Amino acid sequence: MKKISLGIVDNEPGLIRILQENLKRSQNIEIIFTANNGKEALDKLELCLPDVILMDIDMPIMNGIAATDMISKNYPSVKVIMLTVMDTESVIFDSIIAGARGYLTKDSPIDKLIDAIVECLDGGAPMSPGIAFKAIDLIKRSNQKNNKEDLYKSFGLTKREVEILENIAKGKTYKQIGDEIFISPSTVRKHIENIYGKLRVHNKTEAINLINKKY
Repeated sequence: MKKISLGIVDNEPGLIRILQENLKRSQNIEIIFTANNGKEALDKLELCLPDVILMDIDMPIMNGIAATDMISKNYPSVKVIMLTVMDTESVIFDSIIAGARGYLTKDSPIDKLIDAIVECLDGGAPMSPGIAFKAIDLIKRSNQKNNKEDLYKSFGLTKREVEILENIAKGKTYKQIGDEIFISPSTVRKHIENIYGKLRVHNKTEAINLINKKY
């Protein structure tokens, strides 16, 4: 089986070292480069392309969101997972708009991180419970005059996708969710990928509308 090639981008050398040590648990992951900021990561991508990049957000010279935007435009085969302590709604959705395929906080267990790397490469869009909760909260606050069903419709989410998002926010695994609503874990994963896509489109549209209003 071909190993998953991985890049790690973070401005804390100590954290990079810890990630390198912990990710050695997986025989299927090979770290091919590390970088301390987005600019350095882009420079290294000219020499080698990993399958997946773990990307911090708050970094000097070029932050993770700007780097992710450049990577998604210039190296679309490279999947980016945001791995950060920053979990405000604006940062989450800026990352999604930039093209991030997953969003995890740095306190995620290493086994969850390894699963997320594999899942991302396999076409999924890993999302931690805390991020799912933030997504739900932002959707609810986007228009408090509407009822719950109308709110989710405004984002283009189906009833099933809403159900899955709420279960992810409760910390349930794909298998637990699948068993509960009688679908396979791979179908749950596909729904989450669809949710990411719809949130990305929705927020891109909001950004364009805001610009149009200003000018």
